[in-house]
Amino acid sequence: MAESVNIIKLNLPQLEILENQLDSMYVPGKLHDVEHVLINVGTGYYIEKTAEDAKGFFKRKMDFLTKQMEKMQPALQEKHATNQAAMEMRSQKRQQLTLIATLRLMFISSPFLNCFFFF
Repeated sequence: MAESVNIIKLNLPQLEILENQLDSMYVPGKLHDVEHVLINVGTGYYIEKTAEDAKGFFKRKMDFLTKQMEKMQPALQEKHATNQAAMEMRSQKRQQLTLIATLRLMFISSPFLNCFFFF
């Protein structure tokens, strides 16, 4: 889990950070303005906010995502139950087909039962 740093309480003129250059490469850097931050709001768009406003933004975003997860939970549980029932049905059908194939094989390979078909 990622650690969060309360930049307001740090009250430093500069804050050392690891800056994301590529998806998997970070380089050391220094954050000169700890009162203002850039927030990635998606699809390559960034907005500048004060640290306090950024906290509020992320709190609202977390609340929104939590509500969305709570709304989805019943539907996901229903889909999971349906999937489990379908898997159980498939397992039963597989067992039935295995039994039928075994009985056919026994019937075909039995010399006693084959003699009835010659008459």
